[in-house]
Amino acid sequence: MSTAQPTKNTVKTVWHTFISSSAWRWFQKAIVLTIFSLVVNHLATRDSFPDSESYRFPIEGFLSSIALCILVGIIADLNFKFYKKKHFYKKIEIATIVWFMASTLGYITIMYIPVNIIINIVAGAQTEFYYLLIGLLITLLLSFILIGLLYAQDIHNLYKLSIKDAEITIESGAKMTKLTYENIACFYIENKIVYTVQNDGTTINTDFTLNELEEKINDQLFFRANRKIIIHKNAVDQVEKIENGKLRIRLKAPIENDAMAEINISRYKRKAFMDWFQ
Repeated sequence: MSTAQPTKNTVKTVWHTFISSSAWRWFQKAIVLTIFSLVVNHLATRDSFPDSESYRFPIEGFLSSIALCILVGIIADLNFKFYKKKHFYKKIEIATIVWFMASTLGYITIMYIPVNIIINIVAGAQTEFYYLLIGLLITLLLSFILIGLLYAQDIHNLYKLSIKDAEITIESGAKMTKLTYENIACFYIENKIVYTVQNDGTTINTDFTLNELEEKINDQLFFRANRKIIIHKNAVDQVEKIENGKLRIRLKAPIENDAMAEINISRYKRKAFMDWFQ
């Protein structure tokens, strides 16, 4: 029996699998780190300018900045994994990204000061506080730029995943059904059972409570209209202003039941709903 030879398509598939792996992403980050260090060190002193007559490669500065970048990278990566697990998996928004950047820079500050003190003690030098502060500010500025370059693509991919490609597994007794967010019109409760309504009107009963679902799903796409129903933004067909500052919502999904016959937003939730919907 002959052994099949790998075809060009097989090789191409393997190659694409490789370049899309985490190893490739780390390789990209290493390239960014190296280029960043080269540019910064060549702009740091006049002798390092490429067109200078006394040009010499800034090997000491390059190696020390690489070491510093590795420390910064470790801190940023650990913090990114924490935010990815606790926050980014559910929602990507400006406030969360700002907190991620601010906390990362805070950890870098905590790392920077004792490391520089130890280096000064080992080297037998005495750096004035003024120069230590200037060095810290420059490090934070460069770290901000570097972290932005390294994680912009990761955050963008997580954003696309949370909005377009995210899935939820609906458990119903012994059955498990995987649905994309885009295929879900709403979740509602009736007779103490929570149902998932798909865009075509198909319903699936679940083992979740509405509170559990509210914790799981992306709140850029879903909104807890009231104690009975959670709606998807794209499922909203009409919003009507009614008495006492309330809103009445009509969905596109072709289904009739008590929970969906009249979806009202209280006047207390009206602003939150309009901010979310618009």
